[in-house]
Amino acid sequence: MSPMRVFYGGTFDPVHNGHLAVARTVRDALSAQVALLPAHDPPHKGATRADAVQRAAMLELAVTGEPGLCVDRRELRRAGPSWTVDTLTELRGELGKHVPIAWLIGADSLLQLASWHRWRELFGLAHILVVDRPGAVVDADALRTQAPQVLAEIKPRWRDPGQLAEAAHGGFARVAMPALRPESSTELRRRIRDGEPWQDWVPPAVAAYIVRHGLYQPATVIIPTPSASDNP
Repeated sequence: MSPMRVFYGGTFDPVHNGHLAVARTVRDALSAQVALLPAHDPPHKGATRADAVQRAAMLELAVTGEPGLCVDRRELRRAGPSWTVDTLTELRGELGKHVPIAWLIGADSLLQLASWHRWRELFGLAHILVVDRPGAVVDADALRTQAPQVLAEIKPRWRDPGQLAEAAHGGFARVAMPALRPESSTELRRRIRDGEPWQDWVPPAVAAYIVRHGLYQPATVIIPTPSASDNP
């Protein structure tokens, strides 16, 4: 069996140290290469604040020098919503039917998985790998209450993470984080907008890029200068 390939999709608007901690933890737990995929048109979220080129550039800066981590821009080259099932279909066609592929999501996304486009087809293309997020953990009771369809689908597929490489697709596993990270892109953008401390939440190169490009600042309101004709 070929080595496991893990794909970690998201808006990464912007990428922060929490994203990187998740990618490193999964890389080390599974001895796998982890590719981070910025979404072009995220169907489950609103419009991004930074454009696709900027978000991808920040990701490239964040993973530079990180062994086993890379950026995959394929969703940026595809028009329309960035459906995960389409991305995995493309990856499966490229990598072949025998390579173990895992799609990495947070527990908050797992609770919403039944709302994803053709979500049950994901298991025929890849394993689903999940990590806990602040305010959302992989808990059978929570799934039974909030996402019973998802629980019914993953319960017979539940594996130890180390077992996923034994098959190309179809499994589900949880990778435990050493500690839940406080960072979120929403809070990070708010801190930047409101002038609060934020730079320790991102790699230095990403912080420099945000400052250099003036990202996530309040929108500037331009008030036109009255002309003579405007005077009463």
